[in-house]
Amino acid sequence: MAEVKKSAPGGAGSSEPPAGGGGSPKGEGAGGWTRFVTVRPRLTLLVALVLTALAVLAGGGVADRMGSGGWEDPAAESTYATEALGRQFPGSQPNLLLLVDAGAAGADAPAVAAEARRLAERLDAEPGVDGVGSYWSTGSPALRSGDGRKAVIAARIAGEEKDAAAVLDRIAPEYRGTHGPVEVSLGGGLAVRHEMQTVIQEDLLRAELIALPLTLILLVMVFGSAVAALLPLGVGIVAILGTNAVLRGITEFTDVSVFAQNLTTALGLGLAIDYALFVVRRYREELATGADTYTAVRTTLRTAGRTVLFSALTVAVSLAAMLVFPQYFLRSFAYAGIAVVLLAATAALTLLPAALVLLGDRVNALDLRRLLRRGGAPGAGPAGDGEGAGWGRAAALVMRRAPVFAVLTTAGLVLLGLPFLGVKFGTADDRQLPVTAASRVVQDELRHGFPGDPGGTLTVLAEGEATPAQYAAFRDRIGALGGVVRADGPVTAAGGHAYFTVVPEGETVGAQAQRTVAELRAAPAPFETSVTGQAAVLVDSKDALAERLPWAAAIIVIVTLLLVFLLTGSVLIPVQAVVLNALSLTAMFGAVVWVFQDGHLAGLLGFTSTGDIETTLPVLMFCVAFGLSMDYGVFLLSRIKEEYDRTGDHEHSVRFGLRHTGGLITAAAVILAVVMVAIGTSRVTNTKMLGLGVALAVLMDAMVVRSLLVPSVMKLTGRLTWWAPGPLRRFHDRFGISESDAPAPAPDGGAVVEERKEMAPLHR
Repeated sequence: MAEVKKSAPGGAGSSEPPAGGGGSPKGEGAGGWTRFVTVRPRLTLLVALVLTALAVLAGGGVADRMGSGGWEDPAAESTYATEALGRQFPGSQPNLLLLVDAGAAGADAPAVAAEARRLAERLDAEPGVDGVGSYWSTGSPALRSGDGRKAVIAARIAGEEKDAAAVLDRIAPEYRGTHGPVEVSLGGGLAVRHEMQTVIQEDLLRAELIALPLTLILLVMVFGSAVAALLPLGVGIVAILGTNAVLRGITEFTDVSVFAQNLTTALGLGLAIDYALFVVRRYREELATGADTYTAVRTTLRTAGRTVLFSALTVAVSLAAMLVFPQYFLRSFAYAGIAVVLLAATAALTLLPAALVLLGDRVNALDLRRLLRRGGAPGAGPAGDGEGAGWGRAAALVMRRAPVFAVLTTAGLVLLGLPFLGVKFGTADDRQLPVTAASRVVQDELRHGFPGDPGGTLTVLAEGEATPAQYAAFRDRIGALGGVVRADGPVTAAGGHAYFTVVPEGETVGAQAQRTVAELRAAPAPFETSVTGQAAVLVDSKDALAERLPWAAAIIVIVTLLLVFLLTGSVLIPVQAVVLNALSLTAMFGAVVWVFQDGHLAGLLGFTSTGDIETTLPVLMFCVAFGLSMDYGVFLLSRIKEEYDRTGDHEHSVRFGLRHTGGLITAAAVILAVVMVAIGTSRVTNTKMLGLGVALAVLMDAMVVRSLLVPSVMKLTGRLTWWAPGPLRRFHDRFGISESDAPAPAPDGGAVVEERKEMAPLHR
């Protein structure tokens, strides 16, 4: 690295800006921002420290205020029916099951029956619990296991999800365990969701303990300097803690899914590291050219800073698209994602410049890679001579064989995505949990040891006055539908309310059960009817997603096209960006079906395949992975555009962009993939799918799409890549965003000479 003088005021290692702001007069807006965040760097960092401490206090206990559901459309017919049944017929919608194991004595033994009745009476007297029923009070064979050893007490804990969970926490220790001649275990929907929330919190802590040290090691390998490696990690921690505080505030007004905390950790670390890598890398490049500290920071914010801000907007837009969906599971990821992206970008553009001003060229201190190499300049950065040259040569090779690379890469990605054509959508249930989870053990016993599928029935709510004959006629009518095994009821209540239970053929949420839902809703009746049950919830969820998915896709595509146009001034590049980003996700979607739906690698990864994919997961994974792909795309395109503005040489600019960002993007992708894989070690299947799937998408995007497909396609489109009609060109000239303040492009022939001049200080 070139030697940098430290003695002059405002020079390298100085925390004071030169008189008059220093640097070029160009980019005064960026210069003003630089002065704002760096004129008092110690004060800036102190304020950040205080705000972070307040965020820790404000975000404390946020997980306890989150929910573990949110897959249902709150405006759907099934949701209305479930809530109405819970009010009118609490016993029809039990969410707490006590599995009573009598052992060899059998459920019908007098002592067992007496103890079970005592437990049921005691449960019925608990505040917040109603609708208690049991095998011993009803004699229903559906509530006794096939071997006669076990039977069920069912109840409903009323109230909102958080209130019901509090009641469960209070009463569970009193009922779980040995009671005289019986052993009691707790299950049911409420117990499953509560245990899932606990498992997610434990898994998230473990993921953080895995991801943080591994991330630090990788950052040291990338930067060489331990000091430089700590900066991105600090930005990530600030973003995570700040987002937890934001989510804590949001829980005061609406439901937030506990699953969103996983995204907070993943994006908080991943994007903060991306942004900090980009900023620190550019700052070190400027120092290497002989710039003083303040000038280097100013240039970095004017160039890389703009790209970071621009990238954050593209990621935030992709995540914001989930706000159009009614399910709070998806909306929660939008809340968490938008907050963490904006906080990561803010920290990278405020705290990081302040820290760089204080550090100066000490950002290269503690070069730990000296232990692993002979000689060499310390602090070469993520794309030093050899690595940068390697990426440049790779880009040249790809562009020489552009048609071959474009066709083969596209065909390979499409082939990897083919399994998604066989996707089957379902609903999340207890099998999301590990097989050893207490509530999962109970549900498995109910599923396999009791007659019928206790979760597979459909319930038809009838509202309106009717005669017994009308009720009976309706029951017979729906019982005669194709695909219906049995229809029972009615169970009536005052005020013209009644309900019927329907057992469909086939799987709980299979195609036949979904057809039966449609037929039940279409069946004529002398009263108002509404249908609920797992299959009905799935049908309504799919309808809600299908209705709003075009709007979400339109938001992502239109805003992405606009933002990339503002960055590049090209009509073709935004279209390329959207299409290539979509291609980068094919491997993820294919793997999701092949692994998680079809069950390949289930034993190795430790999950239970249910034969379907939870309906909202592909939408979530698309929004997250598309945003991250755009993040890398913006990094590459901004550097290509910067060089094209300087030289006017299209092919050279593509090579230059890959040379200067290929190693950076790959390093960032590997680090983000490590974080996502750490999230993917979760024992909850949906979280595992999200973590591992997005990790695969990120790696495919960085190592295949950005390295092979982008340069080959840009070679094929040639200088047409930068074309725009006159009105749009003038619009870009006025409102566009550029990473450089470069003058008119130089002649093509001077490109190589200019590159050599620019890179010369790095080669010393």
